[in-house]
Amino acid sequence: MLKSNLKHYVHLHFIVFLWGFTAILGKLISINTIPLVWFRLLIATLILFTYLLLIKTNFKVAFKDLVRFFIGGVIIALHWLSFFYAIKISNISITLVGLATGVLFVSLLEPIFFRTKVKPYEILLASLTTIGIIIIFNVETNYYYGIAIALIAAFLSALFTIVNSIYIKQYKATVLTAYELLFATITISIFMLFKQGFSTNMFHLIWQDWLYVFILGSICTAYALTASSKLLKKISPFTMMLTINLEPVYGIFLALVVFGNSEKMNTNFYYGAILIFITVILNAFIKTKENN
Repeated sequence: MLKSNLKHYVHLHFIVFLWGFTAILGKLISINTIPLVWFRLLIATLILFTYLLLIKTNFKVAFKDLVRFFIGGVIIALHWLSFFYAIKISNISITLVGLATGVLFVSLLEPIFFRTKVKPYEILLASLTTIGIIIIFNVETNYYYGIAIALIAAFLSALFTIVNSIYIKQYKATVLTAYELLFATITISIFMLFKQGFSTNMFHLIWQDWLYVFILGSICTAYALTASSKLLKKISPFTMMLTINLEPVYGIFLALVVFGNSEKMNTNFYYGAILIFITVILNAFIKTKENN
């Protein structure tokens, strides 16, 4: 039993590591943000629906369910657009620190969606996070816009988590994820149609970009999302939430290894980042204690 649990924890850390590696791929891929997200979503959607067909899963759903999946798809599409755009205009470290605030956004959104009371410690932790962000804003003046976009990405991630926590009680995880990715792909396709249109030139990528995009869409998206959903049957949501908080740590470490000096920041940046990480971990720890 112990070996079995250890296997699940190791698997979870591997998935979180992949999500941290997503930021590296976003920086390595030379194409613009919108085509990058479109390729990622298209590949992931095709893989998941192919998987559902191979295992002969019934993925027929009612129209009202499609509307719900559409909402989730639009949110995740906007999240990934803002996430990769933040990386392109700033850097990985800035984006991932901003993304780390997502757990606290969840704490602020939960009372709205579930009509629960705001807890004093959540206000305190949100205040500490705000102080951390202000510290980063004050020392990294070249990245104001990037920080703002990263915070929007964090908010959208939190909103997606809340919405999916409602949907997952009613639908099979793989079916839910496949439809959300499908609608996210359609959303980006419509956006691209009006923004820049489609042309054969967008498929003329260098081989490195094709490789990175395929890894991003298959391993870091289709596989990681499906595997994390299945792990919820073996690992508590609180354990998963606490482990996911390591994504920025993995991502920033990888960024320093891969990109070196371009990812090194002012010392005060790390003070602000540490303060944010501490509040995120405290939030997860307190919530775990509350539910034990």
